[in-house]
Amino acid sequence: MPAKSVAAPAASGGKYKADAAQKRIQSRSSKAGLQFPVGRVHRYLKRHTKSATRVGAKAAVYTAAVLEYLVAEVLELSGNAARDLKSKRISPRHLQLAIRGDDELDLLVKATIAGGGVIPHIHKQLLEKGSKKSS
Repeated sequence: MPAKSVAAPAASGGKYKADAAQKRIQSRSSKAGLQFPVGRVHRYLKRHTKSATRVGAKAAVYTAAVLEYLVAEVLELSGNAARDLKSKRISPRHLQLAIRGDDELDLLVKATIAGGGVIPHIHKQLLEKGSKKSS
């Protein structure tokens, strides 16, 4: 059986230190597999809650995951709207069309989007031609 390797004590202290290759610093976002910053979300949650309320670590991960999902959904729909209008950039108009075109996002987002314009809509009765003649 081969002998187990033991790390030598560091020169500047009595504690054993692991090699840099063995112990790598990993962010909470990368541990959770997210792009949104979990640490920043946690800091904001702690800042905007009551002082006696504790904010758990999982709350920040969950909130960051929800925010990332919502952003991905809006970007996907607005990217599709931009592609339909033959544009390579997402403008506020594309965001407006994407959000107002989706029922669930329309319920969630109540804000006015600056530069978004209005949703094209013509009432049915205005489209009907006058087929009824008055005699």
